[in-house]
Amino acid sequence: MNMATSQTNLSTNHKFNIPELKVGTLDILVGLSDELAKLDSFVESVVRKVAQYMDDVLEDSRDKVQENLLANGVDLVTYVTRFQWDMAKYPIKQSLKNISEIMSKQVSQIDNDLKARASAYNSLKGNLQSLERKNVGSLLTRSVADIVKKNDFVLDSEYLTTLLVVIPKTSYPDWQKTYETLSEMVVPRSTKLLFEDQDSGLFSVTLFRKAIDDFKHKARENKFMVRDFQYNEEEMKADKEEMTRLSTDKKKQFGPLVRWLKVNFSEAFIAWIHIKALRVFTESVLRYGLPVNFQAMLLQPIKKNVKKLREVLQDLYKHLDSNATVIDASMDIPGLNLSQQEYYPYAYYKTDCNLLDFK
Repeated sequence: MNMATSQTNLSTNHKFNIPELKVGTLDILVGLSDELAKLDSFVESVVRKVAQYMDDVLEDSRDKVQENLLANGVDLVTYVTRFQWDMAKYPIKQSLKNISEIMSKQVSQIDNDLKARASAYNSLKGNLQSLERKNVGSLLTRSVADIVKKNDFVLDSEYLTTLLVVIPKTSYPDWQKTYETLSEMVVPRSTKLLFEDQDSGLFSVTLFRKAIDDFKHKARENKFMVRDFQYNEEEMKADKEEMTRLSTDKKKQFGPLVRWLKVNFSEAFIAWIHIKALRVFTESVLRYGLPVNFQAMLLQPIKKNVKKLREVLQDLYKHLDSNATVIDASMDIPGLNLSQQEYYPYAYYKTDCNLLDFK
């Protein structure tokens, strides 16, 4: 195979070492073949979920995602090309079914833990973002609590109150000319520009309480928007403390969460590659019989040469299954379920180490 593929630069090949596993009966192997296919899909989905969540959690440090997605401390391609069966985790003296059940329980636990941890962290992150959003955006909608000061308001007066009004920059002159006469009982020369963004300014104005409704109505007619705001130091302090608490909690959870994701990504990925090994072993025994006599190989195809590689492998191994023809999974043939896997004269399973599709 090396001679056939390397001379034309079709692929890089590595031996994929599978230990001597317990074969069991034919019935068990047939049933296990279907179970392993489902387990393969499930474990791959968990591996991808952990990788994707690592990307989400790292947010502004996404350039560090790949260095955290390792298997046994090495990059994924290195781990797969140097694969060695983990005898401690998956004892080969046990039956194939027992080994697959160990893997299934292990990855199911990772999946459940991920859901719980992600839910808690996302809730915390969402609450913090919700508070942060209040302090950004247009003056018409954003919180003004961090903009205004106590001395901007007339407080504890039985008769007077201070309103906050958002004025478009183009309407500053109109506001200055008209605010005192928008309604009765507006305190002359009481307006003050407190803050401005790109489009508008936030002005204060003092008037008698009984004139509030009339003033708001007239202001709306002139496209001056009165903000519904009551100066309350206790509420403002509570909001600030809540934001500080959420921010601190998020920082506290961030480190342990990233470490958990890193460890459990490695565990799930390792389990996934062992499942691939189980599938190759099971399928090879079903195809080629006993005694076990086959060599598993790992091929890294050169992208532009995949089609040519398939043709070379077909010529090389068609004698293993005279009835096998290469069938494209995109073909719709009634009665054949080809959506999951093409069929070749050799046992073939694909492993995609590029787990973040957009990278």
